[in-house]
Amino acid sequence: MAEFTRYVAMGDSFTEGVGDPDPQRPGGLRGWSDLVAEQLASRTPEFRYANLAIRGRLLDAIVDEQLGPALDMAPDLVTIYAGGNDMMRPKFDVDRLVGRYDDAVAQLTATGATVLVWTAYDAGWSPVFGKLRGRNAVYNELVREVADRHGATLVDFWRFDEYDDHRMWDWDRLHMSSLGHRNMAARVLGVLGVEHALEPVSLGTLAPQPKSEARRENLVWAREFLLPWISRRVRGTSSGDGVTAKRPVLAPVG
Repeated sequence: MAEFTRYVAMGDSFTEGVGDPDPQRPGGLRGWSDLVAEQLASRTPEFRYANLAIRGRLLDAIVDEQLGPALDMAPDLVTIYAGGNDMMRPKFDVDRLVGRYDDAVAQLTATGATVLVWTAYDAGWSPVFGKLRGRNAVYNELVREVADRHGATLVDFWRFDEYDDHRMWDWDRLHMSSLGHRNMAARVLGVLGVEHALEPVSLGTLAPQPKSEARRENLVWAREFLLPWISRRVRGTSSGDGVTAKRPVLAPVG
């Protein structure tokens, strides 16, 4: 069973932990990567962890801002999830995007570290994000090629059917909920072949939602998430403006 001592997490809000609030933690967030780090730390006293992820970051910014610091830390485990924010932009050059991703993954795997990459989630059921299904599928095939080419380990989010349940998602329908983050942490540890103590997520049967309640939730979502999100796109701003990495250097967990 693999033992890791230096874990660096790279990416955007997915890895920062948005959707899993915890005011006692750096940045006020927990998230799947913190949970993974805690389980790994419980096995290895000298374990150290850094999380460079910042919400809203496009893939170019993730590579430009996070790759160098990650390499300098000489990790033996790296997770990198990038491209999700790019795919929601009107203009999207998937070949150029994945070309940069390919170069970053090549540099990371060349160090001998175990490198985990993700496919995008299949949100085909979503009236809004489902419209991106085609470009997500193309991106996923290219990411699979990147993983194969460089010996990276793939976390195939596209095939995680349990995320078809809305309880796995936060109120904004874009970020995972606390349950979703815990489930992702268990999935990652499973991919790594690491035994863990995380309780499995058990959702039970989902009760039918009255149409009136669904309409009310849709209106609240449109007002409080969708319209501000569109406004940021128009203004060229990001939810990550002014946000810094919550764990910028390798340090003990806790």
